[in-house]
Amino acid sequence: MSRVPTLSRDDTASAHEQPLWDRLEAERKVPTANIFRALANAPVLLDAFLSYANAMRDSSVLSPKLRELAILSVGHATDSEYEIAHHQSHGRKAGLTDEQLAAVGEGGNTKVFDESERAVIALACESTTKVHVSDAVWAAAAKHLDDQQMVELTLTIAWYNSGVRVMGLLGIELEDSYRK
Repeated sequence: MSRVPTLSRDDTASAHEQPLWDRLEAERKVPTANIFRALANAPVLLDAFLSYANAMRDSSVLSPKLRELAILSVGHATDSEYEIAHHQSHGRKAGLTDEQLAAVGEGGNTKVFDESERAVIALACESTTKVHVSDAVWAAAAKHLDDQQMVELTLTIAWYNSGVRVMGLLGIELEDSYRK
């Protein structure tokens, strides 16, 4: 059970917060995901959260497929049902097959991924579980990505690590529509 209320537009009495709900509903799926509804308890930070998340999604040169592999790797490494459920559809849109989606949870050490994909999965997993990444794991990913892509990948991995921790701390529950 969520440790803070999961708010809706109707719960927000303040007229100055209505534009945030307009933005949230325009930029994200409706019905609004529980993570955003929980973060609505801190509207200024939710607004900044959306800006950062949108920049990562819409302004990055990192391939969407590699981005989603990294995000799903973080989800599996932290056993975050919420993260995995929300990003499987994004992974499919980015070109991941059902076989690849299943293999991410096994650490990605399989032939369904190419060398660059395996390197991204390894980087995301090692960063998530050990924090400090070995030079060998970094070099394996950097062999396929330029400096900008490596920084964007780093920020993506770190961002989604913070996301799963926010969800864990706040006890944010997976929406019924995502349950199997």
